[in-house]
Amino acid sequence: MEFKRKYPLFSLCGLNCGLCPRYQTDGISKCPGCGGPDFHLKHPTCAVITCNKKHENVEYCFQCSSYPCQRYCEPSKVDSFISYRNVISDFNKANKIGIHEYQMELNEKVNILEFLIKNYNDGRKKSFYCIVVNLLNLADLKRIMEQIDEKIKNQDIDTKEKIKLIIDLFESKAKNKNIGLKLRK
Repeated sequence: MEFKRKYPLFSLCGLNCGLCPRYQTDGISKCPGCGGPDFHLKHPTCAVITCNKKHENVEYCFQCSSYPCQRYCEPSKVDSFISYRNVISDFNKANKIGIHEYQMELNEKVNILEFLIKNYNDGRKKSFYCIVVNLLNLADLKRIMEQIDEKIKNQDIDTKEKIKLIIDLFESKAKNKNIGLKLRK
């Protein structure tokens, strides 16, 4: 059954699909995001979509009159390709500031992620950047991007050294915020 949504970068269940390595890839493993083109071919059985169809057919689970249901009583303790840690707080934020404002913030995060992947990926950093951009808040990401632009981008060092400096910036910020930068299996 085909499932289409206007904005596939923020899923029905609260994942930031635009920040997932499977969304940020090329080839047959590329995910189109929740309800994106041919989503039903990549994810033919999704329990959240099934639940949504049985209930109120809302755009986001937090809009359902049954929210928070059992699925959202506490944050998930495991991740898949993307971190599930911020689902509840992202839903709360989207509900508080409005979905349009949340989407604008997510678009900024996606742009930051795509810039990092395009310019500072040695072929092994995409997942790290996806985790970092998903878990750090936009203000912290913007500050780090300013530091990259002011202090790293034009340094006369090779890309490998620039990537190391950038990783250090992200790890330092995450440590200060008590955020672990690994997927939980």
